Amino acid sequence: MVSIDEIKEGIERRQRVRRTGATVGLLVVLTLTAAGATYLGFTIAEIVRQFGTWTEFLSAFLSPDFSEFTVYSRQNGLAGLDAFFGSLLNPSTLLSSSGLQWSGTLLLGSAVATIIIGFTGTVIGFPLALTFGILGSERVTPFPFNFIFRGIMSSIRAIPALVWILIYVPLVGISPEGAMLAVATDTIGNLGRLFTDELEEIEDGPIEAIESTGAKRPQVVFFGMLSQVSNGFIAWTLYVLEINTRIAISLGVVGAGGIGQYIELAVRGFRYGEAAAGIFVVIVIVLSVEMLSSRVRARLRPGEHEGKGLLDSLRDLGDGGKWFGASKQ
Repeated sequence: MVSIDEIKEGIERRQRVRRTGATVGLLVVLTLTAAGATYLGFTIAEIVRQFGTWTEFLSAFLSPDFSEFTVYSRQNGLAGLDAFFGSLLNPSTLLSSSGLQWSGTLLLGSAVATIIIGFTGTVIGFPLALTFGILGSERVTPFPFNFIFRGIMSSIRAIPALVWILIYVPLVGISPEGAMLAVATDTIGNLGRLFTDELEEIEDGPIEAIESTGAKRPQVVFFGMLSQVSNGFIAWTLYVLEINTRIAISLGVVGAGGIGQYIELAVRGFRYGEAAAGIFVVIVIVLSVEMLSSRVRARLRPGEHEGKGLLDSLRDLGDGGKWFGASKQ
């Protein structure tokens, strides 16, 4: 019979082994990190030497300059926050044709171009994402044929959007059109895979009920499968729209237009105040799209509108407190 002392000794031995293993693992990770940083030429001495220059660079971002916010601010020589509020007080100039240019020379036009790239890219990529997502599910296409569509989606996901826009250079050049096509292609791989995973989790009951009526295969897929995941598909599409908006910003840095290009040109020209204004607008765009998407997805959850009519649901959309989670149900 094993004594208490032997059990205690065994527990302590296992604890020592775990502690030793954790320590060795941590040392290995730190060693690999140091070796990798050295390989990249990263040194603490270089950081210390450039720290003063970096802090001066950051201090310039504390005073955002909206002088290139709109045509109005440019033509009237406004700068700083005066340009921002002055443009807002003259809304007729916000949507002028020259104010919506995408080339990165005006902040508002660049911001609008970024939102349009993210939105149109998502819409254009959605049909193929839906098609590949459905056909990639084993519930719809038998194994191993479903892996043809899974493989296509995996291949698309393996190539970042920044590379896709380069692939489209011979077709449309590095432009907003190229950014839109890159976002659309990326959407096919990412959104299609989410659709496939969603279909794999559906219940068999509704499918069997539809099949028992003698329905044909397309009817079974549409009424027995897609009816179960329609809300999920919408939610995932809105989530990918958030991601695509961020991708559209990053594509602008390589010259594809939008607010990313505005910030890149400002930094290259040492106009850090204008770059700060661009970053401020980026934060506003990302938070706005994310909040809108999250609230719509929350309203798609089962029971959210149970017992409410159409007019009541539309009236709730005007309740700002509910959008921010402050109103009582």
